[in-house]
Amino acid sequence: MLWELLATVFAGLGAAGVALALRSLTRKRFPAWSVPACAGAAMLGFQIYSEYTWFSHQKSLLPEDVTVVRTVEETAAWRPWTFIYPQTVRFIAVRVGTGAINQKNPDLVLADLFLFERRMAARQVPQVFHCGANARADLTDNLEIPAPGASLDNSWIPLAADDQLLGVVCGKALAGDWRENN
Repeated sequence: MLWELLATVFAGLGAAGVALALRSLTRKRFPAWSVPACAGAAMLGFQIYSEYTWFSHQKSLLPEDVTVVRTVEETAAWRPWTFIYPQTVRFIAVRVGTGAINQKNPDLVLADLFLFERRMAARQVPQVFHCGANARADLTDNLEIPAPGASLDNSWIPLAADDQLLGVVCGKALAGDWRENN
């Protein structure tokens, strides 16, 4: 965030410098108010640019085995341009290369979710997916691993059968691309 602040300030200084140069070249016929106006417009423009390129930049930094499964776009009254083109402020990615299938219940798959949010540190959340029951649960010490065919308790969150996250995790597991693990 510090680098973004510095870049914003330098964008303003650069635009102010261009306006000052134009004033000098036109022998001060270029209006004086254009210097702060150009600085402000450049700073605002840079902020809008960085807001809209954040998602694509973060996505480009992800390793090959991490797949983006969900994005959250927002609009805000204090950013009126987002009503024309909503801004991606959060997204969820799953690491599909390091998942593990449970040996006792092959319907269970362990995968790492990554939660990204603008101006926040990314979080890694280990999740267990029940591919047969279309559900997921947080991997904790208290999680009861169900036997094959057993009903799930309330620690499992049901997912829609067409949920993209479930499709990516279970599709990769059923394709046999993950190693077996306890």
